[in-house]
Amino acid sequence: MENITPYRIKTISEYHSILGISKPQHPLISLISLENFKPVASNSKISVVFDFYMISLKRNFTGNINYFYGQQPYDFDEGILFFIAPNQVFSFYADDDYTNTGWMLLIHPDFLWNTVLAKNIVKYEYFKYSVNEALHLSENEETIIENLIQNIQQEYRTNIDKFSETIIITQIETLLTYADRFYNRQFLTRKKINHQILDRLEAILIDYFNNDELIIQGIPTVQFIAEKLAVSPNYLSGLLKVLTGKSTQEHIHDKLIEKAKEKLSTTDLSMSEIAYKLGFEYPQTFGNLFKKKTNLSPLEFRQSFN
Repeated sequence: MENITPYRIKTISEYHSILGISKPQHPLISLISLENFKPVASNSKISVVFDFYMISLKRNFTGNINYFYGQQPYDFDEGILFFIAPNQVFSFYADDDYTNTGWMLLIHPDFLWNTVLAKNIVKYEYFKYSVNEALHLSENEETIIENLIQNIQQEYRTNIDKFSETIIITQIETLLTYADRFYNRQFLTRKKINHQILDRLEAILIDYFNNDELIIQGIPTVQFIAEKLAVSPNYLSGLLKVLTGKSTQEHIHDKLIEKAKEKLSTTDLSMSEIAYKLGFEYPQTFGNLFKKKTNLSPLEFRQSFN
């Protein structure tokens, strides 16, 4: 499938029109049942960008839809929850047999204006995960999320006033907090897949640090590592934080310090030469990182072997 320019959908009302359903009861928030429509079957890739947030739960899949989950196995047979932020591109195609149930909650950023959540929503990193890194819910977890959605739906169907907006935003924030908890659970319970990622991370770093890539390409970035592992940078960082207590950047730095110790203890290379071979542009930057990690300067570490 070829890359195409994403189609931007600016308003929730516009999205309702595209889906062929009635106008939203509020221009800045909407709760849509997925039983009310199905994607237009297409053999070509469709890319979309929203100017609003989407939180969606999908269940009871039949047929094929390509953009969500690829070939990754599911942990549970219940619902799959995913999150899309404004300006995030996602793509899909569906076949004629595709059906599912569930819901979509659409939230325009203006609905959150002048609230605590408007500032705090950026802390929920799963909005930056790829869609194939969706949250797989257990039966109990899905019940918790569904209860929150029912509360939102009840307020949404009334004449929205200043009280109902506060109630809805409180329910949304609670939903996001539960999702944070459930993602931490998912990192721990998907042991086989996640430990395979850890093993591959180690292999990628070893291979990178044992050839001339450091000199040619410089220190590997988090984005580079994530692409090699076929996951998003935020998902990788969240996974590593839960499983190891360290971010991707810390893993990269640990490997750098490991190689630096090796060169300091087994070669006569100068500090500048070691810094260069480890991909640092400036020896001082290397020295500062080494001391931060070991409480010793590179020279002090080398002298400890004499």
